[in-house]
Amino acid sequence: MTAPDGLAELITVAATELGLPLGPEDAEVDFDDLPGWDSLHLLSLLTALERLSGRRLSLPDLLDARTLAEIHRIATA
Repeated sequence: MTAPDGLAELITVAATELGLPLGPEDAEVDFDDLPGWDSLHLLSLLTALERLSGRRLSLPDLLDARTLAEIHRIATA
């Protein structure tokens, strides 16, 4: 598997890696409002994105993110 290029692909990776029922409609939903989301999911997603992209991502930046769309912006910057 390669690094996710688009937001929809990132959401698919998140759903697959985290085992959560996520879809495109969840891109701008605050993590506090995503069913089943907790802080460990963010760390697991960070690990998956780093593994898939082969590059390090900024944990402090990701901790400030409140949505999957924000994670996508950080991951593709």
